Amino acid sequence: MSAAGIAGQGLSGRVATSKIYARGVEKRYPSKPGFVLALDDINIEVLTNEFVSIVGPSGCGKSTLLRIIGGLEDKTGGKIVLNDTELSGAGADRGMVFQGYTLFPWLSVAKNIEFGLKIKKMPKEQREAIVEKYINRVGLGKFKNSYPKELSGGMKQRVAIARALANSPEVLLMDEPFGALDPQTKSSMQLLMRQIWQTEKTTVIFVTHDIEEAVFLSQRIYVMDAHPGRIKADIAVYLPHERTLDIKDEPNFISLRKEISAMITHNDN
Repeated sequence: MSAAGIAGQGLSGRVATSKIYARGVEKRYPSKPGFVLALDDINIEVLTNEFVSIVGPSGCGKSTLLRIIGGLEDKTGGKIVLNDTELSGAGADRGMVFQGYTLFPWLSVAKNIEFGLKIKKMPKEQREAIVEKYINRVGLGKFKNSYPKELSGGMKQRVAIARALANSPEVLLMDEPFGALDPQTKSSMQLLMRQIWQTEKTTVIFVTHDIEEAVFLSQRIYVMDAHPGRIKADIAVYLPHERTLDIKDEPNFISLRKEISAMITHNDN
């Protein structure tokens, strides 16, 4: 086997040490014949501080699954468990970052990052310290008083990431956050995200259609089938913990990228 270890669907005996897991998750949508099965018997698990990506063909339901985990969409079967507690609905324990930047245009960079902390009624001095920490973590210290309309796409996404992290979520859920960026900005954001994850030790579930991105960022990758969406493979990424963009040219990286691409291409045929 190349740079991957394929465990297939299932929890691989790791439930006791997991941060969050889905078991038997199903999603059905009403239709004239009765219903459409979008997600079928989804079982995934993410360990504490682990970076896990979900990839698959268009229409496989990876974003739907992420929204269900985030409590933004209802499931029709199964359960989601975080820290041994079954989840129901959205909560501050899960931070979300979308492809759209979802920033408040009338608030400055600093005020956008501070927003969730104010909702929690956190003392002002504590809020300011947290905002300062994360605004510098994403490299926007010089832009704290700027407004979203004055920022590039990559800078807006940095604000969105900082805002999510400032709330100290148990799990950070990211839905194609760099999909709308140009290739150069996308690469720099991937590197930044990897560095932030290593520093913050945040548990991350990252949905992407970009296999190279998933391999670069992740410790493990779930590959999905479509129609209905199912977990096809659970792949461990055996690459160095410290990564730079140069790793994308190394044989192990290329081999794993091709291996996952072949799975998805075969699924599309």
